[in-house]
Amino acid sequence: MGFYSEKIVPRLVTCACGTKPILKQRQKVVPLATGAVLEIGMGAGHNLPYYDPAKVSSVVGIDPCRTSWSLAQPRASALGVPLEFVEGSAEAIPLKEAQFDSVLMTFSLCTIPDAQAALSEIRRVLKPGGRLIFCEHGEAPDETVMKWQHRINPIWRRLLGGCNLNRPILEWIKGAGFTVQSVDQMYLPGTPRVAGFNVWGSAHR
Repeated sequence: MGFYSEKIVPRLVTCACGTKPILKQRQKVVPLATGAVLEIGMGAGHNLPYYDPAKVSSVVGIDPCRTSWSLAQPRASALGVPLEFVEGSAEAIPLKEAQFDSVLMTFSLCTIPDAQAALSEIRRVLKPGGRLIFCEHGEAPDETVMKWQHRINPIWRRLLGGCNLNRPILEWIKGAGFTVQSVDQMYLPGTPRVAGFNVWGSAHR
């Protein structure tokens, strides 16, 4: 990895993922996690303060970037339940199948190169009846906004470590064999509309 990708991008992403509107979204979804949890794209650990220790028995976080994991240490030390970091890709999760009660995925599917492979892996590691809890930004429903997303995406992706603006999040989750249990969506206040359309909810394996 080059200096920009290894040192600058993790800090840019950490800053962007810690803005007030995005933290509000994390507060909505992270407490839904129960039992043994796998977090996809743990990054700098922005979700860690919102886990409910009364409902969660353990957390495993997977992320390809060890720099981000070092940035997560202050939050990791305050979690209060067993936490393990796995350096790796969600496209090939190095863990056994049917291991987790919950998989948490927040603002990660936008960046994973092969999102379909990652969703297939998430299904594999979930226990029967396990739940995917998600909160993602993606393709907007408004045609004008969507057109701008497609125009800007090539530059946006290069500057922000592979983040894509225009992925059809719900379509891909359903197409991976999940049954969506609950879903909400809106443009997040205080964010550019091209990057602010948010979809969140839960889906069963």
